Amino acid sequence: MKYVPQLALVLLFAFYSFGKAQNKSDLPKDTIRSETKEVITSYGPTHITRTIKQDRKGNIWMATFGGVFRYDGKSFTNVTSQVSSARFFSVLEDKKGNFWFSTVGSGVYYYDGTSFRNYTTKDGLAENQVIDIYEDKAGTVWFGTSNGASRYNGKSFQNYRMMEDSTNLTTTEKLLFKDHNDVNSIIEDKTGKFWIGTRGNACIYDGKTFTVLIHNGLPFRNVRTIIEDKKGNIWLGSQYGLWRYDGNTFTNFTQRGVSYVYEDRKGNIWTSSETNWGWSLFRYDGNTLSNKTPTVTEVELESEDTKTMLFGILEATDGSIWFGAGGVYRYDGKTITDFKK
Repeated sequence: MKYVPQLALVLLFAFYSFGKAQNKSDLPKDTIRSETKEVITSYGPTHITRTIKQDRKGNIWMATFGGVFRYDGKSFTNVTSQVSSARFFSVLEDKKGNFWFSTVGSGVYYYDGTSFRNYTTKDGLAENQVIDIYEDKAGTVWFGTSNGASRYNGKSFQNYRMMEDSTNLTTTEKLLFKDHNDVNSIIEDKTGKFWIGTRGNACIYDGKTFTVLIHNGLPFRNVRTIIEDKKGNIWLGSQYGLWRYDGNTFTNFTQRGVSYVYEDRKGNIWTSSETNWGWSLFRYDGNTLSNKTPTVTEVELESEDTKTMLFGILEATDGSIWFGAGGVYRYDGKTITDFKK
C-alpha cells in the first residue's frame, strides 16, 4: 500500500475499597489551567498511538505516548504538552462534552476545555496505570486499571476487583492472579451486563457477581478489546484470536492475535491482527459474517510500520479509517496517509 506523506500543516468478584474524590471546584490546587499551553504542530504524533476518537464537533483526538493530540482537519494540537509528560493511553468524550485522558502511571486527567483536573489513587482511583475509559448508559465513567476497575459517579470512586481470593486457584492460576485484575477493556451490553477483558480471565459482571467467561471449559485470556455490534453480538479480540458471541454460540474467525476490534457504520468489522511478519489491518465484510468463510480484506502496510501493534481504529465522519501504531494513519479506501511525515 503506497503512503502519501502529509504536507506540513498549519499552526477504567466484588468491590474492594471506596475512595472519595472531590470535584475540581473543591480542590483548586489540583486544577491546572490550560490557556496558552496547547502546542500546535506541523505534523501528527510520532509516538505510539493507542486510542483515536472523534468528538461531536468533528475533531479527532489521539492518546499517544507523547501526549494527547487534537486534529481539526487542518492542524494537530498537542493539548497536554505543557500539562503532563505522562504516556497517555485512552481518551473519552463524555455525554456532557468533557474529556477524560488516561495515563500509564499518572492516573486520569479530566479536561473541560479550559482546565485540567488530575485524579489518582489519592482521590480513590484503583491504580494510576489506566488502560481503558468507558461511559455506561447512565453516564457513569469507568476506568480499567492495572489493579481492577474504577467507577466514578461524578463525586467518588467505587473500585472493583474481578478476583479477590487466590486460595483455591491452581499453581498456574496463582501466577496469573494479578493479571485477572489488570483490565484492558470494559463495555455495557444491551441487557445492562458489563463485559470486562483483562490480561487474565475475561468476565461478565451483572451488578453483583463477576463470572469468568468460559468456552469449551476454558476461559478467554488476555482479551484486549470487547465491543457490542449493532445486532447485539459481542466481539472479543485477544491474544488467541477474534471471537463473536451471539448470545448462544461462540464463533472463532481467526486464531491469530488481535489487539483491537471496531465496527464501522456499514457493519464491517475491522481488526488489527498479527501476521507472519508483524501486524496489519483487516476488514471483515459485514454482509458475509454469517458465512463459514467471510470475506476478509487485508490493508497492507509499509514494512517498517508492521512491527508495532496497531490500535485505536476509528471511522471518521467522512468514511476514512484512522488507526494508530508508531504514530497515526488514515486509510481512505485506496491509500494510507502517514501523518508523521
